[in-house]
Amino acid sequence: MGDGSRVVIVGAGFGGLSAAVALSRAPVSVTVIDRQNHHLFQPLLYQVATAALSPADIAWPIRRILRRQENARVLMGGVTGVDTVRREVVLRNRRIGYEFLVLATGATHAYFGHDEWAVHAPGLKNIVDATEMRRRILQAFEYAEMEEDGHARQRLLTFVIVGGGPTGVEMAGAVAELAHRALARDFREIDPRHARVILVEAGARLLAPFPADLSAYAQRALRKLGVEVRVGTPVTHCDAGGVNLSGERLDAGTVIWAAGVAASPVADWLGVPPDRAGRIRVGPRLEIEGLAQEFVIGDAALSLDADGKPLPGVAAVAKQQGRYVAQVIRARIGDRAPPGEFRYRDAGQLATIGRRAAVVDFGRIRFRGWLAWWFWGIAHIYFLINVRSRLSVALQWLWSYVTFDRGARLITRPDDWPGD
Repeated sequence: MGDGSRVVIVGAGFGGLSAAVALSRAPVSVTVIDRQNHHLFQPLLYQVATAALSPADIAWPIRRILRRQENARVLMGGVTGVDTVRREVVLRNRRIGYEFLVLATGATHAYFGHDEWAVHAPGLKNIVDATEMRRRILQAFEYAEMEEDGHARQRLLTFVIVGGGPTGVEMAGAVAELAHRALARDFREIDPRHARVILVEAGARLLAPFPADLSAYAQRALRKLGVEVRVGTPVTHCDAGGVNLSGERLDAGTVIWAAGVAASPVADWLGVPPDRAGRIRVGPRLEIEGLAQEFVIGDAALSLDADGKPLPGVAAVAKQQGRYVAQVIRARIGDRAPPGEFRYRDAGQLATIGRRAAVVDFGRIRFRGWLAWWFWGIAHIYFLINVRSRLSVALQWLWSYVTFDRGARLITRPDDWPGD
């Protein structure tokens, strides 16, 4: 491991890894700390949850990614605090000193003051979430096959997705295709094509960050897949039997939460006030106000664009911020002038709505439909971290496109049937 200033990076997501790799030739010692031993390609997590891909297709060991970077080491552990006076990161059983600290800890689910809903409506942020969601979805069909009561069977075959952002839209389309296409001929007592998939959005339209015409297209495409879309309809209650909307009860066997996120507890670690989403406001060089050597990037940071609007919590922002912070650190240890203020170069927005339907927004250039779907697929394959994963995902998608089959339909931790 290299000598020099000690740089500690907490979080091995897009931002943290981008910062670590950008420091590979710098005269620093880099320590990457994460609770997991793998880096996760979150944009495709919903495909694990709907049995289109296996976890190994979108997750890679952090040690393998950084194994050729001689100035880097990896620690698997949970951070519990940061001592900015002594410049130490606090873990459960030890402390790690630093000269520069990069906090890239991402975000978790937000239930808008109703954390008790989490047990009934899981979100999707990691592999454990995805495999649990896959279990719930597939098990719903298995239970329905054994259920003799018609009302109970229909409840099991009702899936509610809460949140009309990219994750919710992609999840709704994937669940509909799983039920109406991939599973259509696999059962004898039930017809999976009769499953109800309902997408609920509190706002006025789906995909709010996208232009209105692309949002409208997404809604039409989902309805063609058989998804029931409810906009302007907030969830008021959630329990084991379903959800309450404004004046309506939806009995559902599976509820999936895609409605909001909250930053990890970085603000608590540092003792600084967060915004409503738990993010820490950072300066023009992504530093924490009043602290010289600590930076926050990605979903945990409230960083503003040139118009004073918060940057979105997407991978492109985190990656650019990670590379930028590495430039700032390199300049400081080299006694050089720091780079100019961070400016995000908009990489555009993409969302898929199922088979042969997607939307792409590059500002002045935007398109939709079959061509956008191919562009979405090629872009996601390109950004996968290694060749093996690119080939695996490409072959899985090609097979699914031709056969409508899903190759990862595994229930790895079955529950007892409710009737037992």
